Amino acid sequence: MSLQYRSLFPVLWLLVLGSSRIQGQKNEDSNEFTENSSELLDLEHNSLAPQCPKKCACSPEGIVDCGGFSLKEFPIDIPEQTNHLSLQNNQIEEIFPEELARLSKLETLNLQNNRLTSKGLPEEIFDQLENLNYLYLANNQLTGAPKFLPRTLISADFAANNLTRIYDLTFGQKPNLRSVYLHNNKLEDPGLPENMFNGSDNVEVLIMSSNFLKYVPKNLPRALYKLHLKNNKLEKIPKGAFSELLGLRELYLQNNKLTNEGMDNETFWKLSSMEYLDLSSNNLSHIPSGLPRNIVLLHLEKNAIKSIGKDVLTQIKNLEYLLLHNNKLKARGIHPQAFQGLKKLHTVHLYNNQLEKIPSGLPRRVKTLMILHNQISEISRNDFATTYFMEELNLSYNKIISSQIHREAFRKLRLLKSLDISGNNLQTMPYGFPKNLLSLKLKVNEISSIPKGTLSGMSKLQELYMTDSLPFALFLQTLDMADNQLTSIPYDLPESLEYLYLQNNRITTVPEDAFESTPNIKGIYLRFNKIAFNAVKESTFQKLKHLQVLDIEGNFEFSDPWKNVDHSEEDMEEEEEEEEQELEEK
Repeated sequence: MSLQYRSLFPVLWLLVLGSSRIQGQKNEDSNEFTENSSELLDLEHNSLAPQCPKKCACSPEGIVDCGGFSLKEFPIDIPEQTNHLSLQNNQIEEIFPEELARLSKLETLNLQNNRLTSKGLPEEIFDQLENLNYLYLANNQLTGAPKFLPRTLISADFAANNLTRIYDLTFGQKPNLRSVYLHNNKLEDPGLPENMFNGSDNVEVLIMSSNFLKYVPKNLPRALYKLHLKNNKLEKIPKGAFSELLGLRELYLQNNKLTNEGMDNETFWKLSSMEYLDLSSNNLSHIPSGLPRNIVLLHLEKNAIKSIGKDVLTQIKNLEYLLLHNNKLKARGIHPQAFQGLKKLHTVHLYNNQLEKIPSGLPRRVKTLMILHNQISEISRNDFATTYFMEELNLSYNKIISSQIHREAFRKLRLLKSLDISGNNLQTMPYGFPKNLLSLKLKVNEISSIPKGTLSGMSKLQELYMTDSLPFALFLQTLDMADNQLTSIPYDLPESLEYLYLQNNRITTVPEDAFESTPNIKGIYLRFNKIAFNAVKESTFQKLKHLQVLDIEGNFEFSDPWKNVDHSEEDMEEEEEEEEQELEEK
């Protein structure tokens, strides 16, 4: 077993045991442990574990758990043979050197979620812990990191403190060090030594998010595969800052102040192992050049990007996800060959931009295309002529009108399963929807008519949305077209239909053949339309053997049939009796 993973089980035990007592947790990016507590050791007081402190749980294997008891002082009677000690979730403010000096066999020390200050941890506090591998000091009140930590350290967690200073030997000269967590502190560039990891070349995970850094730290360990620097104040990436990080796979730089002037064409190009790059929420005006070819997921959303050049993306041959939403892109700013050769690119987010039309040269193998919340007013015949593999298309909340959707615009989208055109200016349901659609969303439009044949042949359609909030299934059982401006009952209703909701429209008549195609219908809801009393014939519903509910209240005649007619109280009582008798007979 390698030194990196030695004693992993005790570490898991210390963090999981008593987790129900944890009252505070560090905010982000911290190492997580999710082992099932049922698999952990039974740490009831054992006669073979002498001197177990009061309230604590001890085991003969040297594991001591004193977590979550609101302890204000370090227990003085911890057995000297202890190798894994948990004091998390207490109220300890100070630890004296002699209290730890006698615990020279400690491999894991968990002090997270206490009230420790830098004054309460003297410089020599860890001097005697020559076997310490794992140190957890997250969620305390430290302002400066310890000046010296044991050479044997594998993982150190100082997240969610008030650190402003790191020293040369805090993390330096530790050949076994693999992970360092420093997020949610108050670190600034002067508080970091230039050789912070000198002699610690094997660090693989460095989390420094949510600090006040303006520059990428210098001389980063070459073994890094995960680097988090998000939520800082980064303005510039110094030349060569990442040039030695050939194994770096994940780089998080979102929510900083990076500009294109703060990086050059060689900033990222040597990161040959890079798979995940997040540059979102910065001040980029265009996509940086020289991006590595192995990136799989590229975050560029929430910048000020106005254009995509011809060659800026084409070298990223492994790109699968491209997120460019919330920028300032216009269709004319996207080069027709911007996505050429990206055969693995299947998900593209372009929503919340300034696109006035569908960009030309869309990725040929795109499966999910999100173009909602733009300024698109028309869909031309060849806008999607080359995107044969598309399965999900979202065009909602643009400025599309029915007459500007070409009847053959979707002809090549034979694999399309979901189409959303909600929140546009459609007056009538367009023709030419793909026959294999499973979901069609048209809510928040001005649709007043559904021309005959617009839904014919769509035998796989399962969901049709035409209201603000109610979903309904066309092919299965329910169709909900309430709260629109329909003036007539739709044609071509599916045979499988069981419930039809048409309330709150402008329907004036109910033809005798309106429900001939729906023999299984059980509920028809037509309340609050404009149907006249004589515009509905009883024969319309006679053949519907399964009909259970016919709701036609709130129409002109049905809502107040006695309006403008004087009736005596006796007449009203007689009519009520007649109605009750009719109901009983039915």
